[in-house]
Amino acid sequence: MPPAPAPRRLKPSDLIPIGEIAQRTGLSVSAIRFYEERRLIEPVRTGGNQRRFLRSDIRRLSFILIAQRLGLSLAEIEAELAKLPLGRTPTARDWEAISSAIRATLDQRIAELTRTRDRLDGCIGCGCLSLEHCAIWNPEDRLGGEGPGPRKLLGCGAMSLR
Repeated sequence: MPPAPAPRRLKPSDLIPIGEIAQRTGLSVSAIRFYEERRLIEPVRTGGNQRRFLRSDIRRLSFILIAQRLGLSLAEIEAELAKLPLGRTPTARDWEAISSAIRATLDQRIAELTRTRDRLDGCIGCGCLSLEHCAIWNPEDRLGGEGPGPRKLLGCGAMSLR
């Protein structure tokens, strides 16, 4: 395995203060500090102990915002960002790897949302007059062993309780 490349020397123009990264991402300074505490971004400290961030951290923070809107948990986001290199701008290949990794998760969630949406109209519209077909009725808690929540509505359990 070839040796790791030597870290590049940073120029002052490579680094931006926390207020500027907050403005560029739309995040509050406290949110940026939170992500720093979670080690999703790592600032460089100046001689005066001030935080400075790599310009590439704008992308990292933007990814966090997008991933959260897509419903990924912070743990899932952390796992994906851990694959990116710290101290250098991620390449297109780095981001493609993350995209591939979360695609299956997103596809699964889209299918779950679609299935729930399609069943929800019938559930609300039926007024639970048709217990034989109701997606949330679970007589004698037969599906309780499979986990919590409306197992049939979420597509997790058996489709029929007969």
